[in-house]
Amino acid sequence: MVELEPETTLLALRLHEGDEDEPARILAARDGDESARSWLVERWTPPVWRFCRRMLMNDEDAGDAAQETLVKVLRNLDRYDPDRSFSTWVFGIARNTCIDEHRRRRRRAWDEPGDIPDTSSSPLQDAARSQRAELLEHSLMALPPMYREILVLYHFEHRKYTEIAEILELPLGTVMNRIFRARKKLRTLYEENGGDQP
Repeated sequence: MVELEPETTLLALRLHEGDEDEPARILAARDGDESARSWLVERWTPPVWRFCRRMLMNDEDAGDAAQETLVKVLRNLDRYDPDRSFSTWVFGIARNTCIDEHRRRRRRAWDEPGDIPDTSSSPLQDAARSQRAELLEHSLMALPPMYREILVLYHFEHRKYTEIAEILELPLGTVMNRIFRARKKLRTLYEENGGDQP
């Protein structure tokens, strides 16, 4: 691991979430500080879980993927490049974890055809969700994974094109093109499912 001057490293860490202490806590966590590591898990669990939930469309799988993501983040803090965005690095790990979980789920479905994962939500959640939101979620779930992940990053996680390009390891033009195509495909699916034109 390359040693960096503390003030250079602290300045290089980008702040996306508005916590002034985050760069110092990341460095402390990397150096083994248990309270900083606990803070990191507490701080990043909600956004990572939301991302995984939108990618996998299942609370249980999302919880497993989020937990696995955070374990990977903690184990690999020494590999994090402080000159890059921490959130982009975390969401890149989450994305890869979700892809792995999706593959495992497909294998399980193939191995046990009668055991289809339950993707329904609780009755309380169903009652609270509007018909339009349900149609949108159903349409999002029907998208191919490459379109779903890009829309989740852009619209739900509010990532910039450049961050998405970095997370997905794609050229910027490809990201812009995929977002355009994903929106078009989502609109088509939404209308086919009975939704009105937005």
